[in-house]
Amino acid sequence: MRISSRRRSIAFFITLGSCLVALAVALNVGWILLTPRQIALLVLGIIFFSLLIAGLVLNTIFLVREIRRNEQQDSFLNAVTHELKTPIASIRLYLETLQTREVDEARRQEFYRIMLEDNDRLLHTVEQVLRAGSAHHKGRRTDKTAIDLGQLTRECLELTATRYHLDGRALLFKETFNGDGRAIVSGDPEELRAALSNLLDNAVKYSEERVNVQVEVATLDRRRATVSVRDSGVGIPRGQLKRIFKRFYRVPMPVIKRIKGTGLGLFIVRSIVEKHGGRVFAESNGEGAGSTFTIQLPRMEEK
Repeated sequence: MRISSRRRSIAFFITLGSCLVALAVALNVGWILLTPRQIALLVLGIIFFSLLIAGLVLNTIFLVREIRRNEQQDSFLNAVTHELKTPIASIRLYLETLQTREVDEARRQEFYRIMLEDNDRLLHTVEQVLRAGSAHHKGRRTDKTAIDLGQLTRECLELTATRYHLDGRALLFKETFNGDGRAIVSGDPEELRAALSNLLDNAVKYSEERVNVQVEVATLDRRRATVSVRDSGVGIPRGQLKRIFKRFYRVPMPVIKRIKGTGLGLFIVRSIVEKHGGRVFAESNGEGAGSTFTIQLPRMEEK
């Protein structure tokens, strides 16, 4: 049903463009038949022709955007299908092995561990899709509480290290305070944890062979606190730094296309941070130069 709706939308723009072209041609033919005495009609024709050209330009822009959006959504559906199908197939395979063969205790425990990891991967994908679906529901009520941003970041780092089997040298943590106390913010702990986890997952995933991620929590002044996640991975072209936070968008780089993803992570990060009154931005010197993502949140006044 969604596909047919998109086809109708594209067909509408194509039909509108064809009609505008036909009107433009008719108007040009009409100009040839005009006599010098029909100046008023000529002026009106010029105005009308300008409007037609503007309509053609806008129609082309909307059509190109619609095609790009459809391509992004198709890529997203393919990615999500793969992210759901792969762990399900893996879990089924190990369950069938346990059911049909005699397996010693050591291998049995290894199978259990792999199935739990696949289950976590499956759950993570489902949560990403659900979060993306509710990201624009600004009216949704959130339970805000005082959060130690440094402590929350440490917890996310520990979870990331466990998930990707990393040692302490791969993920480095630092806190910097300017004398105004710790980085305490007001917000929903689960949502901020999801935003930080997405940034850390991306930093590890796009580091390729050697993971070297540096995370810093800092207080800029009495009103702002930041979390910066810096990696030495594939980097981002400067022209893409603002577009990467759009839903379904993935940077068109061969190295990034090889890495599985849904194009939802950074969109979720931006939505959560903006809902908490903050902002998020990315910095990079280009391909192969790594990247830095910074979350900036308003600090909670300490009593």
